[in-house]
Amino acid sequence: MTIRIETLTQDKFSTVLPALARLRIEVFRDWPYLYDGSLAYEQTYLDKFAATVGSVIVAAHDGEAIVGCATAAPLLGHEPEFAEPFLKAEYDPTRIFYFGESVLRAPYRRRGIGHAFFDHREAAARQVAGVTHTAFCGVLRPADHTAKPADYVPLDGFWLKRGYSKVPELVAQYAWTDVGDTAKSSKPMQFWMRALAGGDLREAAQQ
Repeated sequence: MTIRIETLTQDKFSTVLPALARLRIEVFRDWPYLYDGSLAYEQTYLDKFAATVGSVIVAAHDGEAIVGCATAAPLLGHEPEFAEPFLKAEYDPTRIFYFGESVLRAPYRRRGIGHAFFDHREAAARQVAGVTHTAFCGVLRPADHTAKPADYVPLDGFWLKRGYSKVPELVAQYAWTDVGDTAKSSKPMQFWMRALAGGDLREAAQQ
């Protein structure tokens, strides 16, 4: 299959937002997110993201179909829950370019698209004045969670190869409704971070 990857800026978001909403609901329903999503929530969430200055969407196309998307934007353009741990750790949030969702349909995984999503978002981050670091977070689930598949392999190894490091003190709390639940519950979200041009991981805090 031939996959086309492109980075879209805000003026082109309308062409991909409906597909991104469907992908988020589809992909995040699986472990470890177990997200019981709705199109109504997605519209509100993505409308706010789309209005953030400097935001980008990286889209993977198979012909006319969008089979995957990854998003990124300056950290302060996201929900305040994500900036809070950076502020507590005395990082300058204006220096952080935050990578949001990376969602890809199962048949297209392990084909290098995940690496392309990182490449394109890191390139976008380098275009933003003052940004020194990129960061993303992943949900922390109990090791003995009953919904955890026996063959699940976490993405830590992939992220380490991309040059990211887990930052133990950077843990956000974010709430959503799990599959099978009737109400939202808060989950811990562990941040990983990378310095774009090398240097100490705490460079943003020290300057």
